[in-house]
Amino acid sequence: MIHLATGIVIREGRLLLVASRYPNHAEPLWNLPGGRQQSGELLAETVVREFYEETALRVEVREVAYVSESYDGEKHYLNVTFEVAMVGGESSFDKLRMTRDELRMTAEGDDHVAAVEWVALEEVATRIVVGVVREPLIAYLDGKLERRYAGFHDAGVTIEWPTDSR
Repeated sequence: MIHLATGIVIREGRLLLVASRYPNHAEPLWNLPGGRQQSGELLAETVVREFYEETALRVEVREVAYVSESYDGEKHYLNVTFEVAMVGGESSFDKLRMTRDELRMTAEGDDHVAAVEWVALEEVATRIVVGVVREPLIAYLDGKLERRYAGFHDAGVTIEWPTDSR
């Protein structure tokens, strides 16, 4: 089972998203900041670490927004999405107006991250093309995600992780 943690932060009617490159996809895929849990790490620690690596922003975990799970063949994915808050307030928000290259200089950096962008809430559904990511997120944002849970027997997408050593 692969454990993932992602974070939701909304400012001025915009959701922070990242576009990540994967070896088996021609174009980057948009998603919430986050990623795979490391050994010995709690999922709340995963989202804080991954958020910083992908955006150069420090966040703190507020609460669980929802849990989703899916299968890609025999691979079972479990993703916990947290509501997070930026540490540092407006100065952190202003930092995201910088270019991705400027952000990369201050972050530990993940070469698979192609872009970081504040996306208007009404554009999120068209930006995120992977259904197992998009559907629970949109339902959550609309207040329509029953039990704060979404399950998919077939992810409908295969992800090859960069330097897949975990």
